[in-house]
Amino acid sequence: MSSHILAISGNDIFSGGGLHADLTTFAANKLHGFLAVSCLTALTSNGFEVIPIDATVVKQQLDSLVDVDFAAIKLGLLPNVEVAEQALHFVQNHKDTPVVLDPVLVCKEKHDLEVSSLRDELVKFFPYVTIITPNLVEAQLLAQMEIKTLDDMKAAAKKLHELGARYVVIKGGSRFDDKEAIDLFYDGKDFTFLRAPILGGNNIGAGCTFASSIASKIAKSEPVEEAVRQSKDFVRDAISHADDYGVNQLF
Repeated sequence: MSSHILAISGNDIFSGGGLHADLTTFAANKLHGFLAVSCLTALTSNGFEVIPIDATVVKQQLDSLVDVDFAAIKLGLLPNVEVAEQALHFVQNHKDTPVVLDPVLVCKEKHDLEVSSLRDELVKFFPYVTIITPNLVEAQLLAQMEIKTLDDMKAAAKKLHELGARYVVIKGGSRFDDKEAIDLFYDGKDFTFLRAPILGGNNIGAGCTFASSIASKIAKSEPVEEAVRQSKDFVRDAISHADDYGVNQLF
């Protein structure tokens, strides 16, 4: 079994999320993490800026890895259509490799209009990935519906499955209950709510860490639902040890 795992994701200049969370999580799972960088970030006079890597450079990175045997692939922030197309082409050429798509359409730091416009492009990934891990706002954008209740959450998960996603986990966080973090896992048949007490620590990078952990567990042959359950616990442990810059300070 390969111990190699790939992240196609962006650089978080504050090192809480993005590729920093990915590589830290891979290492914590005793996997050799590879990386293709999709974008850079910087805090500028205009706020938190996402700076895409040229799509030709992204292609060159991925072409360099074409012969590596990956046990899993994790997709993070794909900043524009051109970069997303390169990632999609790579995934389509690795049909036997499990893929976790964290469809980053809304960042905690900034709601980037160009990133939000990627909705249609990200849906093209659904038939080729193992599981998608949107947060509640991203699930609304992808499913094109409002989510105000737990039943709405179920309806959105079902719609995302119908769009091609094999497994869906929607991260509800504290939006339905200020004492519990409620996530929903859907396998196309059964809905499973995953609940845990809310923690007060810094959760920057939690979504990246969650998706990277799921990819790591799947790479180590865990069933998808068990990978999701273990990853929720993993993120809770990380948040409980977080510093001012994010959750990946546990290790």
